[in-house]
Amino acid sequence: MQIELDLHTHTVASGHAYSTLQEMVRAAADKGIRLLGITEHTPGIPGTCDLIYLRNLHVVPRTMYGVRLLLGAEINVIDTRGPLALPEEYRQRRALRRAGGRALCYTPGTCDENTQGLVQAMAHPYIDLISHPGDGTAAMHMEALVEASLRYGTLLEINNSSLKPIRHKEEARDNNLQLLRLCKQYGQPVLLGSDAHISFDVAEYGYLYPLLAETEFPEELILNRSVEAFETYLADMRHRKGVTL
Repeated sequence: MQIELDLHTHTVASGHAYSTLQEMVRAAADKGIRLLGITEHTPGIPGTCDLIYLRNLHVVPRTMYGVRLLLGAEINVIDTRGPLALPEEYRQRRALRRAGGRALCYTPGTCDENTQGLVQAMAHPYIDLISHPGDGTAAMHMEALVEASLRYGTLLEINNSSLKPIRHKEEARDNNLQLLRLCKQYGQPVLLGSDAHISFDVAEYGYLYPLLAETEFPEELILNRSVEAFETYLADMRHRKGVTL
């Protein structure tokens, strides 16, 4: 399958990544990636950038080395009520908004409560994507997440980094297989995410390909295959949510 985009990457600005913005874009260009999303962590993650970094992103060219950029934020879902750790004015300004729970700053509850909170985040007009919903940070009802993705259009990510053995995320493989099977059943597109924290990992999905093969997941439901397919989907989702940029 041809891959044209990766929308989950981080630079040194996130505090625990190891390549600059230009190094990430250069790596994307070398791999033939047409669209790169850089979504730095928001407050709540130790060492991440201050809000002034997000405010000043207007200085960055939106095309570098032939690669188009979507500069956004990975926003922390704080607890089971679904609150987002980024002020509204900053959410509105980002070209790409993803949300997700991380163990460092998420207070979990029951499976029902966790699911309800994430669905609340998915319903938010300024959330486009959900980061690594299957990584096991909190117990979730996967079918409810897929139904919410279908209802609101908010995309679910199948995250490559969560499956790295060194991460010791024991539930990630089974959870992501379940997500893929359900998205296939419902006909709901997904987005593969590298979650690259260094330039060498841009658009690397090696841990995901066996899952796609095992589930016989339809290529047409993988939005990474086509920039045009992704942009059409994104525009339609934002129209449904009443959002304009």
